[in-house]
Amino acid sequence: MGVAEHSKITFLELQRKKVHRYVIFKIDEKKKEVVVEKTGAPGESYDDFTAALPENDCRYAVYDFDYVTEDNCQKSKIFFIAWSPSISRIRAKMLYATSKDRIRHELDGIHYEIQATDPTEMELEVLRDRAS
Repeated sequence: MGVAEHSKITFLELQRKKVHRYVIFKIDEKKKEVVVEKTGAPGESYDDFTAALPENDCRYAVYDFDYVTEDNCQKSKIFFIAWSPSISRIRAKMLYATSKDRIRHELDGIHYEIQATDPTEMELEVLRDRAS
């Protein structure tokens, strides 16, 4: 499974230029590569991001999480989220599970990874706990 050049460029735009709050990737089975499905503008919220994930199909996503530390410093961490809802098809779960290392390797600069099978496993509090 390859990673489309556009996917890498879009990630770099999120990482370096902060032009996206999040990027959602999907596997294009015909092309046999990971492609960008959706991006979120910098002003979009975490709720906007989670609402953009399909409730019954797998996706990869990166989310640029901004937060303030205890000593009042503005920080940003990039989370990689492997979204694999328990109600998705077995074939999709297997495809995304076996391709995850490839995309993780291509997207250099991710701070944390979360595997989520339902929305509670990737609530905003989970990100906050991991980042601090």
